[in-house]
Amino acid sequence: MPAKSTYTALTEHYARLHRYHHLSAILGWDRSAMMPPGGMEARAAAEAELNALIHRHRTDARMAGWIEAAEQEALNDFERANLREIRRDWREANALPEALVEAKTLAEARCEHAWRTQRGANDWAGFLPNFREVLRLAREEARYLADDSGLEPYDALLDRYEPGARAADLARLFGEVRGWLPDLVARIRDKQASERVIEPVGPFPRERQRTLGLEMMKLLGFDFEAGRLDESAHPFSGGVPEDVRLTTRYREDDFTQSLMGIIHETGHARYEQNLPREWLGQPIAQARSFGIHESQSLAFEMQLARSRAFADLLAPMLAEHLGAQAAFEPGNLHRLLTRVRPGLIRVDADEVTYPAHVILRFEIERALIAGEAEAEDVPVLWDSQMAVLLDLDTRDNYRDGCMQDVHWPAGAFGYFPSYTLGAIYAAQWFAAIRRETPDLDAQIARGELSAVFEWLRTNIWSQASRWETPELVRRASGSALDATHLRRHLETRYLG
Repeated sequence: MPAKSTYTALTEHYARLHRYHHLSAILGWDRSAMMPPGGMEARAAAEAELNALIHRHRTDARMAGWIEAAEQEALNDFERANLREIRRDWREANALPEALVEAKTLAEARCEHAWRTQRGANDWAGFLPNFREVLRLAREEARYLADDSGLEPYDALLDRYEPGARAADLARLFGEVRGWLPDLVARIRDKQASERVIEPVGPFPRERQRTLGLEMMKLLGFDFEAGRLDESAHPFSGGVPEDVRLTTRYREDDFTQSLMGIIHETGHARYEQNLPREWLGQPIAQARSFGIHESQSLAFEMQLARSRAFADLLAPMLAEHLGAQAAFEPGNLHRLLTRVRPGLIRVDADEVTYPAHVILRFEIERALIAGEAEAEDVPVLWDSQMAVLLDLDTRDNYRDGCMQDVHWPAGAFGYFPSYTLGAIYAAQWFAAIRRETPDLDAQIARGELSAVFEWLRTNIWSQASRWETPELVRRASGSALDATHLRRHLETRYLG
């Protein structure tokens, strides 16, 4: 085989993998958004079969020789970065036996499907057997990955979502945030106690909320020729760059849940839709990490959509779609969207208390994977940490407590840290954007959002996985990841 063709063989191999992943993504979206309940077992079996096929493709015996030969070829910088990502994917796949991949797919599909009704019924006892099996297989997966990489088991899972991140480093970073967060929350709540806020008066019909959400997606640049909006039990963004699927959920007494969920997921979608098409199908064209992905959703939802300038833009949209009322006056709307109220639900949390929700989950799942806690222990651990971190009582409230998220039923241990990493990244991105665009707020208030989108496109979206994460952060923002940007942002927005 000619020397140059080995790298070409790898790229063709991964182009085929991309098409398989496309099928897998749409199957997963359909299971969560459209599939009738009776299709669950057949769908789980089909997904397990497809994931086994993908695994066989990722572990193809020819790849070791191709990678070794390609290392000796005269590749350019982009090709070398792609080869780095191919090698990483190949090594991870080869650490796991196919039987485990199939078993995990089945267990997670069953647990997630049952969770959708068990959560609403507050049925922890019914949820627990499925969850035990998901946890058992996650630990087995972690051990295989750890044996191959030399990492601790939880670090091996974490590395799949945030390459290079380690639990000890995150514990220090989150410990820093935990150190200043309670005092900041108290100071903000003292300040806000004297502010008058007019609450919106519903009901807000679902169809009107959906129309509002679609207009918001258009304002934020979503390409409807390459994606769509649907409804699910838990908001998410899925699909592939050519076909991005968003979901939200609606409450007729609270339009902010669906609207902010749509804005959040549109941030994810814009990243996917603007990944470099010239590299499409290759690992280098994929999002750099889940933390970087969450930085896009939180840049949209928290940094942009909860700013005072955006309230000027949002107010007339609300009046048009939901009916004019005093609560939609821009100043009141901004106060409404920036109320700091410790609450039970992570996805509905304000941006100040949000890190506490993530720290809680990080500490629990780290203990679960290490074998320091069992599935049965989760409610007690949850209740105690909610009391410490947010002074809230969740005893016997599994629906709004430890069963509220889809991540653990779906086996995504190691994902949760990405959210607070994303908030820190997002604050750092906007600090850089504001340095380059001093009149950013005036532009946002006029509906001119191009400064934000162009900065993200140039520095994040178009770069995909060309750079490893620390280098991407440094090139984009001018410095290493630094939580002081988040603290400064929160103090400026909430304390003036």
